[in-house]
Amino acid sequence: MVSPLAGPFRRDRFFQLGLLLVALVVGAALLASLVAPGGPYQGDPATAYLLPPSWAHPLGTDTQGRDVLTRVIYGARISLAVGIISQLVASLLGVTLGLVSGYYGRRVDGLIMRLADVTLAFPTLLLLIAVAAAVNPSLPVVFVVIGVVGWAAMARLVRGQVLVLKGAEYVVAAQALGAPDRRILFRHLLPNVRAQVIVAATLGMAGAIMAEAALSFVGLGAQPPTPSWGAMVADGRDLLRVAPWVSFAPGIAIGLAVLGFNLVGDTLREAYDPKLRTER
Repeated sequence: MVSPLAGPFRRDRFFQLGLLLVALVVGAALLASLVAPGGPYQGDPATAYLLPPSWAHPLGTDTQGRDVLTRVIYGARISLAVGIISQLVASLLGVTLGLVSGYYGRRVDGLIMRLADVTLAFPTLLLLIAVAAAVNPSLPVVFVVIGVVGWAAMARLVRGQVLVLKGAEYVVAAQALGAPDRRILFRHLLPNVRAQVIVAATLGMAGAIMAEAALSFVGLGAQPPTPSWGAMVADGRDLLRVAPWVSFAPGIAIGLAVLGFNLVGDTLREAYDPKLRTER
């Protein structure tokens, strides 16, 4: 039997494009040591300083004589890791607090939602910079900070779904049979919000990649010589007239990765939302 969700995936050319872009990012991250021309830290500024694109260096070299293509490929590892780990953190916090908030309501709901409101009241990038600047900049800090800042949107999403589902017959029946709250939350409610969480996390991957690039660009993310796309763009910002490839290559990589995850996330949202699927 063919799933009713298979149709949108097969017909949607944007989903296929997004899936291709995501596959390229994942493939680059997993196979970097096999497909990259060399190592991300190898280079000789005396002989390979800012070489333009050529057969030997398809995307040119940077000020340290390092191959830009190699560093872009290895940079996919950091972007993918940031996206996955930050969304795991955001999902763990957001789903747990969203379930508790929607199910118990009243004071618990009020407290959690006010915390979410405060978090969402600040511009995300400004909040990320403020938190990251307060601690020693490093990649593990970036992973956690992006995830912690992203919990509020996930919690509000899950809470809204739980408010609708907690009046369902199977939940009421479980309560009547004396099922403990933990069982109701994680065995009955959680599976029914899983699709929305997957969609939100997929879209969140794009935001996390952008956030990491922004933090690394201002020096609060990955530290040199780590091959981060954001840091690579920052390295070439003063070279746009003489060596634009230093910034353009990682900048294009960021754009394509974000586009890929957004296209996949949008298609998943349409596939799991009956209203959007009908309108389409």
